[in-house]
Amino acid sequence: MFSYTPQRVLELNNSAMRYYVDPPPGADLRYGYERWIKRPEELTRLDSLLRAVQRVMDKADASAGPESGTKWLKDISVVTWRGIMTKILTAPYEERDCCELNVMYMNGTLYIEEHLSDARLQEKENLAPKQRQQTYYGYSFESWCTSSRPGVPEQIKDHPKGWGGDVNTNVQWCSVAKTKLGSDRLIIGGEVDCVRGHFSGRMDTLVELKTSMSIRNAGDEARFEKKLLKFYVQSFLLGVPEIVVGFRTPQGKLITTQSFKTIELPRLVRGKPGAWDPQICLAWGQHFLSTLKSILSAKDVPTGEEGSPGPPLARVWRISLAPNEGVKVWPLDEAGVRGVQGGDDRVGILPRWFYDRVTESVSSSTPDTQDEPSKAPAPQTMAASTSIDHRGWNI
Repeated sequence: MFSYTPQRVLELNNSAMRYYVDPPPGADLRYGYERWIKRPEELTRLDSLLRAVQRVMDKADASAGPESGTKWLKDISVVTWRGIMTKILTAPYEERDCCELNVMYMNGTLYIEEHLSDARLQEKENLAPKQRQQTYYGYSFESWCTSSRPGVPEQIKDHPKGWGGDVNTNVQWCSVAKTKLGSDRLIIGGEVDCVRGHFSGRMDTLVELKTSMSIRNAGDEARFEKKLLKFYVQSFLLGVPEIVVGFRTPQGKLITTQSFKTIELPRLVRGKPGAWDPQICLAWGQHFLSTLKSILSAKDVPTGEEGSPGPPLARVWRISLAPNEGVKVWPLDEAGVRGVQGGDDRVGILPRWFYDRVTESVSSSTPDTQDEPSKAPAPQTMAASTSIDHRGWNI
């Protein structure tokens, strides 16, 4: 677990943890909007997650001897954020949004971050007023549903009872989970909203908070059931057992709340028209990761010229996931890699302090860590497995 303070300072503790409380009936989700401190849109680097990984490695070295942390990391197939794995796993059901990722494959581990262009960052920053307001409803619901004390609603001076505090999206409490997808072990980090009751360090009391429009007709019900796929995958990946949904009016008035057990969500849609199937998502995810590792570990990918000036550059790959197109994968050229680094002290997408930590005991002959960026041959589109239904998706 780790936290971010209101000043966006990373702390490897639970200082940002909140406790679930029932929100007051009819809570106004517009409340506090004018005081919202919104964190500027920025690249979603892996740095804070890698700090947590580094801490585990250091503890392993201290308890089991030098290089124990490096051996532990070699058993990990993927290090990434929950949001990224959610986009990958739900891709077979995505009908609208495209996604681009940056990937490094080093010592048998895939490091995956989302790629956001300057134009995309600007678009996310400058939301239309209505969309911005609706985004705030979700944060406001979290404030109404959380407290600094277990089971006791907040009573802050000059604010309505139950208001948990003005929204500051710099503040986050994040969980780091080790999980498996097929034969692959994954380290996944993601924000957690709160806990129910007391927190013992286990995942069994974690709660995810979501908002949705109140269900007024069959069309609303179908749209909500479609949203449940991402609700399910997000919570499944981190082992969050409970999701509390706040149903609201278009004007932001909370109508009711309903608690769902994550494990039971697939049953709610099973057998209905257009129903999603988590097994398709999981099978697709396994196929995606195994095929990606096969491509990125190939020894015959052309590389750039040797002896280029400046710091070493690791091979970085770009992945595009697009509805009706599938997945395309291609290596970035040197200019592309430097663009990803953005002037920071990085080797590819990894901060240099982490790169140095994980390569300090690795032979300099290891191909995955020493290749220069390639000259960007044409993107590869890989054939999907013919024995598993991926709803037409290819990688």
